[in-house]
Amino acid sequence: MPPFAGMQQRPRNPYSSAEIDRASHERENEERMIELASSGAARFVPIDTEKNLVKTGGNPEAVFLQGMMARAVVNQADHHIFLGYVEGTPYFAVDVTGKDVPLKELGEFVDLRQVGALLFAREGSILAYARGMTYWHRRHRYCGVCGASTTVTRGGHVRRCTNESCKTEHFPRTDPAVIMLVHHGDKCLLGRSPHFPRGMHSTLAGFVEPGESFEDAVAREVYEEVRVHVKNVTYRSSQPWPFPASVMIGFHAEAESLDYDVNKSELEAARWMSRDDLKPENLPKDGSFFMPRRDSIARRLIEEWLGHEAGPSISG
Repeated sequence: MPPFAGMQQRPRNPYSSAEIDRASHERENEERMIELASSGAARFVPIDTEKNLVKTGGNPEAVFLQGMMARAVVNQADHHIFLGYVEGTPYFAVDVTGKDVPLKELGEFVDLRQVGALLFAREGSILAYARGMTYWHRRHRYCGVCGASTTVTRGGHVRRCTNESCKTEHFPRTDPAVIMLVHHGDKCLLGRSPHFPRGMHSTLAGFVEPGESFEDAVAREVYEEVRVHVKNVTYRSSQPWPFPASVMIGFHAEAESLDYDVNKSELEAARWMSRDDLKPENLPKDGSFFMPRRDSIARRLIEEWLGHEAGPSISG
């Protein structure tokens, strides 16, 4: 049973893995890992160059491999990664990048962000978890300390240096990033990055630096991007975001004034929007302004501020 089962929780953000029992204590048992992977009950999540296998046409569905097909794919792969259990069924990620595997008839490899909002929450969580793990493995084949090759151990959750004089263990990396809705009275400040799709505006965000608290990162990033001082930084929720390897920590933050100045090296533009401005009927119909996707924590932060999702915050 997942550790959070039965707990009273606010709605979780997409890609959160509360329904997955990671069973981390079993990773140490190599025989157990082999037994689970070779069982008929095992399900395998194929990844090809950061893309997930999905059955398209109508409502998209995640494709999980089992039986003969799974064995054929696993035999071609360099390794597989134990993700954990979902309702007692063991799941493994398997990287098929560059492998000659017969999967085209089962679905299409797509960027999870294209279909994530349309998948069942559980499926999205499994696919995101698998994507993040395989991404890390393909970028840590060599030891960052001595440069020797690394080998996979503990169910795929550790890579150990093969140099006998080093033997450094490397663990999956997740980069923390803060994401915040800045507000003042009845207005919120939304920004536009140059790499966004045309018309999309979103909350501000940035990576946490070494030696920095989340709250300090919020204040620094907001000031760097729009020269706004903030106060009352309040934690709202978090979201795994393996695109490629982040976790987004969401906040609301109150601006000390409506004055702002866009840092063009950070943002293309920014604007204050009132709650009335953000009503669907008042949004531009020409595509010149729209909010972020519904599978993103950015959208949830905005919706919470608009009052579409109630719930107490957890003070930061």
